[in-house]
Amino acid sequence: MEEQLTGNVLVAQSGGPTAVINSSLAGIITEALNHDCIEEIYGALNGVEGILNEEFVDLAEESQQTVRGLRYTPAAALGTCRYKLKSEEDYARVIEVFKAHNIRFFFYIGGNDSQDTANKIADHAAAQGYEMRVIGVAKTIDNDLPVTDHCPGYGSVVKYLCTTIRELALDHEAMGNHDLVSIVEVMGRNAGHIALNTGVACGATAILVPEIEFNIEDVIKKIKTARENGKEQFIVIVAEGVGHTEEIAKKIYEETGIESRATILGHVQRGGSPTVRDRVVASEMGYYAVELLEKGIGNRVVGMKDGKIYDVDIQEALSMKKPFDKRLYDIANEISF
Repeated sequence: MEEQLTGNVLVAQSGGPTAVINSSLAGIITEALNHDCIEEIYGALNGVEGILNEEFVDLAEESQQTVRGLRYTPAAALGTCRYKLKSEEDYARVIEVFKAHNIRFFFYIGGNDSQDTANKIADHAAAQGYEMRVIGVAKTIDNDLPVTDHCPGYGSVVKYLCTTIRELALDHEAMGNHDLVSIVEVMGRNAGHIALNTGVACGATAILVPEIEFNIEDVIKKIKTARENGKEQFIVIVAEGVGHTEEIAKKIYEETGIESRATILGHVQRGGSPTVRDRVVASEMGYYAVELLEKGIGNRVVGMKDGKIYDVDIQEALSMKKPFDKRLYDIANEISF
């Protein structure tokens, strides 16, 4: 346990927004107000860019109604960015700004890149002899953060996709006996977790993910077999990391003669209405992150393991690898038709 500090809080959001990134922000603000060691609570606008440009807002001045509203408001209330701190000058500027505003507690809500940035900021602060606590709060729809079993925002995306694909299927059914293949590309960057779970939940004929090499001929064979068994409408889920959705649709049409349409949903997936689980877990993580301060603990990432909120050293978190659920993928292949 480290010695408790007294000073100001700075919280920032980074990377792609999610349906519940603001729930974590609300949890941090609400709990931070309860600690005597915290004097002021600031928010950085647009992630690290807001820190470099010294663009802060006083979150303690926000009304309770506004803070409560964050729990069910999608997108990123503070604004976010994709900017990566690259140079020693960037990091020196960050520590300079922290010193100027007596920032002793920094919370960074984001994915893998954000946690790497948080770790480097902690290292540069230590190198300059500036005592502070850095806490990373897990957030990414991709669910590829190994530090957490369930990443807030992920479940909400899958819920949105299942609803949307069901509506797409109803549109297909309205076409009567006209056979149709819908190839739907979903987000997830280089991970296939969204594609896999969406495909299983929707009963997709085939699921293509970057973790598993696929043969388009096998996909076509599954469609033909399902058609011979009386199926008329087919869904193929393609992970963003696989891509080439238009080409896949063209190949399926050429080999089967079935009309094949590619649908790339894009960023609309990120901002839908959140699931209860996502909202609750995100709020818990924000609360837990501030609780670490009372224990004098810093340089940690907050996640979920076996259904419980926990924390782990940032460097250890960055060294972890999240496995792909090959068993669920095999099950999906067995039960698809």
